[in-house]
Amino acid sequence: MKLVLDHITKVFPNRNKKGGPDKVAVDDFTLEVPDGTLVALLGPSGCGKSTTLNMISGLLEPTSGRVFFGDDDVTNLPPELRGVGLVFQNYALYPHLNVLQNITFPLENLRGERKMTKEAMRETAYEVAKLVQIETYMERKPAQLSGGQQQRVAIARALVKRPRVLLLDEPLSNLDARLRLQTREEIRRIQRETKITTLFVTHDQDEAMSISDLIVVMEEGAVRQVGKPQEVYDDPNCLFVAKFLGTPQINLFRGSVRSGRLFLGDAAVLDAPGVKDGPVTVGVRPEGFYVEEDGALECALSRVEVMGRDTSVLATHPACDNVGNLIRSIVPAEYKPDAARETVRFNLKPRKVTLFDPETGERIVF
Repeated sequence: MKLVLDHITKVFPNRNKKGGPDKVAVDDFTLEVPDGTLVALLGPSGCGKSTTLNMISGLLEPTSGRVFFGDDDVTNLPPELRGVGLVFQNYALYPHLNVLQNITFPLENLRGERKMTKEAMRETAYEVAKLVQIETYMERKPAQLSGGQQQRVAIARALVKRPRVLLLDEPLSNLDARLRLQTREEIRRIQRETKITTLFVTHDQDEAMSISDLIVVMEEGAVRQVGKPQEVYDDPNCLFVAKFLGTPQINLFRGSVRSGRLFLGDAAVLDAPGVKDGPVTVGVRPEGFYVEEDGALECALSRVEVMGRDTSVLATHPACDNVGNLIRSIVPAEYKPDAARETVRFNLKPRKVTLFDPETGERIVF
């Protein structure tokens, strides 16, 4: 089922008696989600991700704009008629019901031609439980399950209605690191098997990068960039996107372009053809450094951290805008510098270097 958001906006009126502006939670959001894809809404807390999800589900009415499921305008449809499955951050399971009863609960509310017999509901519930691998826990209460198992029950309950669109609102936030990794892999597997169009809200860029077909990066209610995960990571269209994606975070420098050359301090580090002379903000991904004896960029070596297959080289440079002028680079283990030396020299990989306007934060293509 294709999902289309057509210029949707959500404004919450100011409740302060002393006055003040209304709150624009989502600002002119337009997006087309292809049928059968998994799309991550990614951004910091308060950027409008959950509000967008609630407008898609029908829990909130847009101030303006339209929501389409396929060719159907569902903007004014109540939630129960939209055909959505919604999974919440806190699972929202019924503690007094066992797993089977939690899963079949949405089916008990079906009416008319969709009404099911108890036997059909049980059979359908077991089919979905098998898909999410909890079929052996059907008689247990939620309190007898782990966090990961409870989340699977919540997903099964959302899937049992065979929704047209599946909406996941921060579904992994309450899990520990190991369960989070395992459950996100399961979500991806389930989505591929069911081929249900899915929106996944998260503030964790690792989650978004690892399982989504498309990433929508949001800031202050607006869409900043839409694209495939690796494309958004490699080619951010603004400084906000570049900073938000990546662990460790992108290294930022105060640079300048002079006669088609990019300078960091006094060091000419790359060609920059077509870029006008003047100051620029330079972003270099941690993996964008080569350690070389005759490297163009000389830095003070802080320490070397061996991480197995890779080595993290921490150095400082006065042109670096990171805290403490600290550069975090990741290089192959065989190219690590001598930790006893006071300096280290780098060359830069052009594909891992991006330039931004220091005033607007917009990308400068070169």
